Amino acid sequence: MVYSASRWCPKMADLPQNAAVVIVGSGPAGLAAATLLAEAGVGSVIVLDRAATPGGVPRHCAHSPYGLREFRRLMTGPAYARALVARAKAAGVTIHTGVNVTQLLPGPEVAVTSDAGPSRIAARLVMLATGARESTRAQRMIGGTKPAGVLSTGALQALIHEDGLIPFRRPVILGTELVSFSAILTCRLAGIRPIAMIEETGRTTARKPSGLLPFALGIPLLTGTSVAEVEGRDRVTGIRLAGAHADRLGADGLIVTGRFRPEAALLPQSHLVRDPGTGGPEVDQFGRCSDPCYFASGNLLRPVETAGWCWAEGRSVGKAMLRALKGTLAPDLGLRIRSSGVSALVPQRIAPGTAPPLDRLQIRVAVPSRGRLSLQVDGSEVAGRDLRALPERRIVLPLPRPGALQIDVSLAQDQQEGP
Repeated sequence: MVYSASRWCPKMADLPQNAAVVIVGSGPAGLAAATLLAEAGVGSVIVLDRAATPGGVPRHCAHSPYGLREFRRLMTGPAYARALVARAKAAGVTIHTGVNVTQLLPGPEVAVTSDAGPSRIAARLVMLATGARESTRAQRMIGGTKPAGVLSTGALQALIHEDGLIPFRRPVILGTELVSFSAILTCRLAGIRPIAMIEETGRTTARKPSGLLPFALGIPLLTGTSVAEVEGRDRVTGIRLAGAHADRLGADGLIVTGRFRPEAALLPQSHLVRDPGTGGPEVDQFGRCSDPCYFASGNLLRPVETAGWCWAEGRSVGKAMLRALKGTLAPDLGLRIRSSGVSALVPQRIAPGTAPPLDRLQIRVAVPSRGRLSLQVDGSEVAGRDLRALPERRIVLPLPRPGALQIDVSLAQDQQEGP
C-alpha cells in the first residue's frame, strides 16, 4: 500500500521492525541528525512523521530568509524544507510519513500506528525532534463566541500554502514574537490586510527592528492591549480589546501567534523524565534524555528557536549519538542544575565529556524581568550579568564544567516589569 498523500513515503510494507536509529519528527533538527548519521555510515536511519509531507514548519512559510547556514543561499521555507529532505534521502535516510508514534518504550522501542495498522519498531537509539506548537485561544483564555476564523500562524500558513484557501481578509494579529511577523508576511503574500497587531506588554517581544514591519505596511501596532473577546456566530465579526486601546475592531479573523509549547504529548505516558520548566524532556548537554537510549533536539527542548538553530543543534546531537553508538560517550552521572527565578533552562543536567552539542546554558524568563543573572558552581559565581529580558528572548551563560558538585542558576530580580 502506498500513501497517495505523500510522494516521500515508502510502501507501508517496508515499515521496518528494527532500525539502527529512529528519529521522530522530520523538521530541520530531525532531518539534520538523520543526514549526519546516515552519512557517517550508521546502518538504517529512519525518520517518522505524522504529517503527509516531511520538512516540518518551514514547509508552510513561503517567505525568506531560510537556508543561509545550511545551503549558503537565501531560500523560502518550502524550498528549504524540500532541500533538507532531498539531502537526507541522498544520504540514505528513509522517511515514513503518515505515521503516528503512540508510545515511547524502554529498549528503546517506539509503538506506531498508520494506515497499515499498529506496529512497533526497535532501535539502538531514538531521537525525539517533534518541535513545538503555538498556544491556542483556549490556553490564552480569550473569551467570547467560537466562530470560524480564529487560527494559529501554523494553521493559517497550512491553509494558504497547502490548501490554497484564504480564511479571512481583515484579521487581527495577537502577539509580537518572530512568528507574529511571519504571520504578517504570510498575509501579505496572500493579499490579506491585517487591521491591527496586538501586544499585551508595552513593547514588541521580538527585537526592536521588527516593529518597523507593521509600521511600514500601515498596520497599527497596539501595545499594552489584550484581546478580551471574539464576536461572531458562524464567522468572526469583531474583536473586542482591553487595556490601553480598549475598543471594538470590525475584524473577520484572529491570528493567535506565539507562546510556543513543546510538542511533548508523548512524554507524560512515557518513562522519560519531563522538565517542568520547558515542558519537554530533561536532557544533559549531549541532548541525552533520562533513558540514555533516547536523545532530543530542536524546539522540543525549549520553544522556540529558528530553523537554522534547530538544524545546527540536530547535527550536533547527531554527533553525540554517533559517539553513543560507538560506546565513547561518557555515562550520565545525573547531576541536575538547580534554578530559581527563571522559567526554562536547557540542558538541565551535566555529564562528563567534552565537545557537547548544547555548549551553552540556554535560559528563558516567563515575564518581562530585570535583575542579576548568576551561575554558581560549588557556591562561587563563575559567570553572571545584569539582565533585562523579555519572554522568548534567548539568554545564554557559559556551560559549567563537568565534575562540579553543585550547579545553580538564579535570577535575583530587582523588579518584575509590568506591561
